[in-house]
Amino acid sequence: MSTDNLGCSTNNCDDVNKLSELIKDIDFGMLTTMDDDGSLRSRPMSVNGKVEFDGDVWFFTYGNSHKVIEAKKHPQVNVSFTDIKKQNYVSLSGTAELVRDKSKIEELWLPELMAWFPAGVDTPDIALLKINGQKAEYWDGPSSMISHAVALIKGMSGQSADIGENKKVNLKH
Repeated sequence: MSTDNLGCSTNNCDDVNKLSELIKDIDFGMLTTMDDDGSLRSRPMSVNGKVEFDGDVWFFTYGNSHKVIEAKKHPQVNVSFTDIKKQNYVSLSGTAELVRDKSKIEELWLPELMAWFPAGVDTPDIALLKINGQKAEYWDGPSSMISHAVALIKGMSGQSADIGENKKVNLKH
């Protein structure tokens, strides 16, 4: 199976491109990890609008943060993205990996990150949490208020409503 420069196989390039389109304008995703007692914990994480989606997502973090400790013990994680205005939703499942590569940190750095990392790329313990995307599911709903109203009216009258596109995508083979 061949792959293009995005890392997608010829069987799923359209799906990966669709996911990229849905995620690119959503700055924050909710990263869900598992705590020691088995409970799930979610917190907002910024993808900074700069990272190109190829099945993997990168987040800046402190290497010894609780989320990183959780991800090291239980690397299976989920990131969910929501764009309420456009009615787009993405759920990305994968494994978390801590990356301390200075060149990658510099490549992905944005000045806005100074609010969390005051010494910039030289902030002690600065790291990246890479989510190696394995599976995703998206819902691309009709975005206008009129479309929502029509769908609601159809549903209330027993007719099938157009709720948009929903698809599961395997990212890694």
